[in-house]
Amino acid sequence: MSEAVTYGKYLKLEELLSLQQPRDAVEHDEMLFIVIHQVYELWFKVVLHEIDYARRLLTSGDAPRAQHTLKRVLTILKVLVSQLDILETMTPTEFLTFRERLESASGFQSDQFRQLEFALGHKNRTAIERFKEGSRARSDLERRWGEPTLWDALLAYLAGQGHPVPERQLQRDVTAPIEPSEEVQAILTEVYRNDPRDAELCERLVDLDEGIQEWRYRHVKMVERTIGVKRGTGGSAGSKYLRTTLNEPLFPDLWDIRAQL
Repeated sequence: MSEAVTYGKYLKLEELLSLQQPRDAVEHDEMLFIVIHQVYELWFKVVLHEIDYARRLLTSGDAPRAQHTLKRVLTILKVLVSQLDILETMTPTEFLTFRERLESASGFQSDQFRQLEFALGHKNRTAIERFKEGSRARSDLERRWGEPTLWDALLAYLAGQGHPVPERQLQRDVTAPIEPSEEVQAILTEVYRNDPRDAELCERLVDLDEGIQEWRYRHVKMVERTIGVKRGTGGSAGSKYLRTTLNEPLFPDLWDIRAQL
């Protein structure tokens, strides 16, 4: 008989709990730092899983389940933001006790967050080139580079519902930035005025866009609170770079139509 599945075996707790290895057991706060960032990576994995699912649901025309999936992503984003509150219980002096041991390690190197940006339409070739050829991270980013984004899935869904989305929008270069389009804005304005179901779906993407912007802002403030304007670990520009990512909407058309409604 096969061995019974237990809680520990199902979750692989022995392996999981062995992955927290501070570089110096003397520094108390390093354990918190490691666990928080490992948990972030796990949540990023779930968010990517859910966005991929939402994209497939939209492409197949299943708006209700896509909305439900996006609601789950939004709830996870709230958890991601709230975890910064925990990280902020660590004072600047406590972080400095082990910061040097991070050496070149930096959150800037999170390939899963870059994958999330790619999935939402914010693609940057430089982000791929930071990772070694043949690595898991590079392969995953290369794949997402060529995949349609969540925005492309929304346009395909709206076209499937009979909205006159121009063919050039449906066949756009998915590696290019999502640029505002007066044609798309006209369609979205009509959706908001006369199609409550699909307008609600569009609002979930606005919620998602706002949630990512909230995460970016709180992340910047956490970094500034911890290290001020110092350069980040791994030689990154720290909060100076992070501030350049603020106030950049993922789905500009959904914001631009506000003045037209």
